[in-house]
Amino acid sequence: MPSSIHNIAQLLNQQASEQPRSNAVFFPESRDAFGRVAYTHLTFKQLHERSDSFAWGMQALGVCPGQKALLMIRPSLDFYSLLFAIFKIGAVPVLIDPGMGWKNFLSCVRSMEPEVFLGIPSAHLLRLLTRRFFRSVKINITLGKYRFWGGRTIAELQGGEKPFPIHEMEPDDLAAVLFTSGSTGPAKGVSYTHRIFNTQVRLVQREYGIKPGEMDLACFPLFSLFSIALGASVVIPDMDPSKPASVNPERILEPIRNLPVTYSFGSPTLWDQVSRYACEKKIRLPGLRRVIMAGAPVPAQVHERLLHLLLDSGAETYTPYGATESLPIANFRGSEMLAETQEATSAGKGTCVGKPIPEIQTKIITISDLPIAIMQDAQELPLGETGELCVSGPCVTKEYYRKPEATRLAKIQDGAKVWHRVGDVGYFDRQGRFWFCGRKAHRVEIHTEAGKQQTLFSIPCEAIFNKLPGVKRSALVGIGKRPTQIPAIIIETEQNHCLSDSDILKTAACNPLTTPIRHVFFHPSFPVDVRHNAKINREELARWAAKKLKYPQ
Repeated sequence: MPSSIHNIAQLLNQQASEQPRSNAVFFPESRDAFGRVAYTHLTFKQLHERSDSFAWGMQALGVCPGQKALLMIRPSLDFYSLLFAIFKIGAVPVLIDPGMGWKNFLSCVRSMEPEVFLGIPSAHLLRLLTRRFFRSVKINITLGKYRFWGGRTIAELQGGEKPFPIHEMEPDDLAAVLFTSGSTGPAKGVSYTHRIFNTQVRLVQREYGIKPGEMDLACFPLFSLFSIALGASVVIPDMDPSKPASVNPERILEPIRNLPVTYSFGSPTLWDQVSRYACEKKIRLPGLRRVIMAGAPVPAQVHERLLHLLLDSGAETYTPYGATESLPIANFRGSEMLAETQEATSAGKGTCVGKPIPEIQTKIITISDLPIAIMQDAQELPLGETGELCVSGPCVTKEYYRKPEATRLAKIQDGAKVWHRVGDVGYFDRQGRFWFCGRKAHRVEIHTEAGKQQTLFSIPCEAIFNKLPGVKRSALVGIGKRPTQIPAIIIETEQNHCLSDSDILKTAACNPLTTPIRHVFFHPSFPVDVRHNAKINREELARWAAKKLKYPQ
């Protein structure tokens, strides 16, 4: 990828020039009487020309460089066309997970003050019903037939056939605002520059070897933008991307049968469902060479099923580690995890996520919930000691959009360098690998019976209980306020399994990591994040447990 590229849209133009007739995107448009899927598709040349046409059309409506364009559209051929059109104009796409709940979603919209709104009809209906949150919107575009709410439909958006002149951007100009999932606090808009996007494209290509001629099964649509930028084809599966835990496994296996899929990025929850189903039905996944899973720690069983039972010999699983504010930080192979770190993880040592990539600098500092203005004010911890992870590098974002207080809490200045406080706790081993022990917000601080202060971390403690037969997953929570919390373990059992409090407490008493835990609760179905359906919402579980314990909140 040429280093002279500034506007990320130039990468699509490059692919359209180098491989115009190669397929860029496949979409499951319909099914015949036998249930067989029929795909529509765009080549790179068609995708490029369609985005040019949309860019001309949006420019004619008044969309201009620097304006913020909120997208509420589902994965489709037009999703990619419109997104690249916005980049070409020099406008700023804004992407917010509507599944975070409408109250939080609308709060995010109001904080962004978008001038342009692109949405499906139901999204425009929401806009009409909650007008005060969308007061800043001046231009409305509908992905559908109806527009009684005004604006234009994309069918009316067609512009000229001549190439659209891509707006020249400076590398550090704002390219997009991507919102965090809000799984450990209010969702925040992360400011992405064109320099960061270009750096990420280069790093993704290097880490996973993605090249033209490959095909991405796009179970997480945003990752597929990297695929298109790198010249790989994308097939959109027939699924709701906001509900990976509820996916029909057949709809994920279908494109693997129909098309030459070589890799896929998706939630650990999705691949847990699909791998279980494929093993039960004795279905293999030929041609799939890489399965990339992120959003939460990936259980060893998922790697084992994929590597030992489902994928071809030589295929690999990966668990990239990072955050919306900094991606990637590290990359870890499933085969290395199974061979070298699985046993330690089961013993409560945390989840190993591998060595940071060469471009990332790291520090482990003493855990604090207060702002740290400069790195000299932070206390760096020695090797092997658990603390708060900080990272710096070319793919680390510098700020939250219009959130100075959140930026102050999450960023540390170090001369010209900016460090991001990831919000995760853990430690580095002697091989330079980071062991994730949970979110900083999920630590539980207690006073022991001996009068000493002790901190319990979620991932190590939960590993002790997750080994028990019948336990689907567990969640450590702290009831009350730090530093005098009451630790409790909440259990979600496997279907048709029954466990007792004594089973769990006996296990807790046998391990020094969990001996302070004296309270057990059983929950029918854990609340999880909206993006990956994998991160456990321990804050909500803590409130639920406090009510069960009748503890004043």
